[in-house]
Amino acid sequence: MCQRRYVDDILKRFGMDECKAVVSPVDISTRLISSDAATKVNAPFREAVGALMHLMTATRPDIAYAVGYVSRFMENPQEEHWVAVKRIFRYLQGTKTHGICFKPGDNIDFRSELGQQEAVKCFAVYE
Repeated sequence: MCQRRYVDDILKRFGMDECKAVVSPVDISTRLISSDAATKVNAPFREAVGALMHLMTATRPDIAYAVGYVSRFMENPQEEHWVAVKRIFRYLQGTKTHGICFKPGDNIDFRSELGQQEAVKCFAVYE
């Protein structure tokens, strides 16, 4: 399962649809810190982090650390925090087709004890 169309939509919504891709969602050389409210960034930070959280919980666990890291600064986002969010968008630009893959026959029940197996049927629909 992947959400390529959703990734395209959020990249376009935040003006990142033409951005250059990067290979990781986090720049390990950058350390983000909190600051005072006087220097708050004028960007749709909370909306962007919310969109990334939706993507992360649905089909993209690979961005979980990065999204969790930037979400710490929801109360008072600064310019460097917005740059970190844009880096996640740049990562998504290069990994639009990534997602979760379930193969036929995969054991999604994970019960190992004999006698406790039961048939489980489920499906997911994404538009």
